Amino acid sequence: MAGRRRASGTRVVVALCLLLVSLVGCGGRPATDSARAEVQRVLDVRAAAVLDRDRAAFLRTGAQDWFGNLRAVPLADWSYRLTRLHHTGDTATAEAELRYRVQGYDRAPVTAGRTLSLSLDAGGGWYVEADRPAKGSAEQLWDQGQVNVVRGERSLVMGAGQSAALRKYAELADDAVPAVSQAWGTDWARRIVVLVPASLADMAGLLASPASSYRGIAAVTTGETGAPANAPADRIIVNPDAYGVLGATGKQVVLTHEATHVATRAHTTAATPLWLSEGYADWVGYLGSGRSPSQAAPELRHAVTEGRVPRELPADADFGFTGDSGRLARAYESGWMACRMIAERWGEVGLVEFYRAVGAHKERAGAVEGALEDVLGTSPAEFTGEWREYLRAQFGGSS
Repeated sequence: MAGRRRASGTRVVVALCLLLVSLVGCGGRPATDSARAEVQRVLDVRAAAVLDRDRAAFLRTGAQDWFGNLRAVPLADWSYRLTRLHHTGDTATAEAELRYRVQGYDRAPVTAGRTLSLSLDAGGGWYVEADRPAKGSAEQLWDQGQVNVVRGERSLVMGAGQSAALRKYAELADDAVPAVSQAWGTDWARRIVVLVPASLADMAGLLASPASSYRGIAAVTTGETGAPANAPADRIIVNPDAYGVLGATGKQVVLTHEATHVATRAHTTAATPLWLSEGYADWVGYLGSGRSPSQAAPELRHAVTEGRVPRELPADADFGFTGDSGRLARAYESGWMACRMIAERWGEVGLVEFYRAVGAHKERAGAVEGALEDVLGTSPAEFTGEWREYLRAQFGGSS
């Protein structure tokens, strides 16, 4: 009986092991771990093919997708890190983090979420059927079509669906960089990347936002505030619809404004209010443009001349793209006039020192107040009062 029980127990163990073979490999790694390793290997081969411009090697890993669109983009790095794999039979969906660097411009990798659909080929290997932006992640320019590239002296301009106007963008960007350095200083990369999508809808895709959020906005600069100095280079993304209707001066002001955001980002933190970051970028953008306050701030001028002088500097919420356009314009113009006043009364060096002092604060509370006292020798109430009087003097308004 004992012998039978042992034999029966052995058969049970063997049966269990055979059952588990299909699930975990009985004594080895789980099958899902094996699939993850195999998919990661395919992604590594795929990344190497992108860097080597090896179309044949890329096609061995899957569909061509956007491979040809990348031909002109100067890449220093390209890699995938598999973060999640859902495996069912001979198909799988992979979530991965794409990390890439543009040669000569990105100090650290730019990251982007990707979703890859895979299937098993006839030989039992994984094959990428599609490689697209992950849900909620921004598109990349090469997802939108063939990328054309123009190299400036201080800029790299990349456009999808167009090529003729890219040289002009590079010329304007090259002029923007030294203008920003003269005002801000040279402690930044002094190189900018400009992306020119084919339409407003494509711009929105690059920002993973609704197109309605940027209608009428000529350009934006990506990048989180408070990023370290070695963060990836920002991307200046142009709205070709709004930018295209601007005159020569307006186009230069816009690119200089956005280049200022690139230069100041390491000193623009959660402590920095938008009236200061946007106002300073406008101040640099308008330097040398010949634009008077009445010309550059028509919405604010209209309000002041009607006796509606703002009581306070604009709050961050006033800069929302989806709100009232007049309110948004007055917010930008108010910030610009505040920075213009600082530059006139405390000097351009004082304006830069004030900006840096605000950003150096650990939190928003007390940041502006401390910098006003330490750098400008004034208080929030006194500064606001001087700013209101400055608006009246510039626009001829009354109390």
